Amino acid sequence: MTSTIIIAVAALVVVFWAYGIYVSLIQKRNKMQEAFSSIDVQLKKRYDLIPNLLTIAQKFMDHERGLMEEVTKLRTQAMGIGSGIENIDRKIALDSEISKKMGQIMVAVENYPQLKSDQTMVTAMQTYNEVEEHIAAARRFYNSAALELKNAVEIFPSSLFARLMNIKSTDFFKAEEKERQAVNAADFLK
Repeated sequence: MTSTIIIAVAALVVVFWAYGIYVSLIQKRNKMQEAFSSIDVQLKKRYDLIPNLLTIAQKFMDHERGLMEEVTKLRTQAMGIGSGIENIDRKIALDSEISKKMGQIMVAVENYPQLKSDQTMVTAMQTYNEVEEHIAAARRFYNSAALELKNAVEIFPSSLFARLMNIKSTDFFKAEEKERQAVNAADFLK
């Protein structure tokens, strides 16, 4: 009788332990998905702001028309991608391209004193910079959640459960090589 109780208690402990790992994995996966969704919301704000910036800039910047068309094309592609976690690789790639092209536009704005002093453009650029800061914060939150999930998926014993449940880690949002390079202030003074 006593050995039956001990075995039953041990079995219950194992069941609760396994359930705790299961719950932890699900929570980490959901947190990572929530973090990705936060990035998606911020990217949507950026996508909504881009046409306004381009419309304002277009009045002044005829020479950068090709760059504006590229940004418009990338924005259209990015908005066409679903917001699910399965699209993360494509979202990361498009986000990087859009950031690079928008950076080029912001540098080009510096070459147009009339545009740079236009109050509507100044306000739009300030709003764009705020959105970029929110995107950066959302990326940090996402990377933190992705790290937690990655650790859970790779470290024993939760790695066994993750494999059984087909839970996989995801890529981090990373700065592209060009974004890592130091800014040359002379570029802004031309």
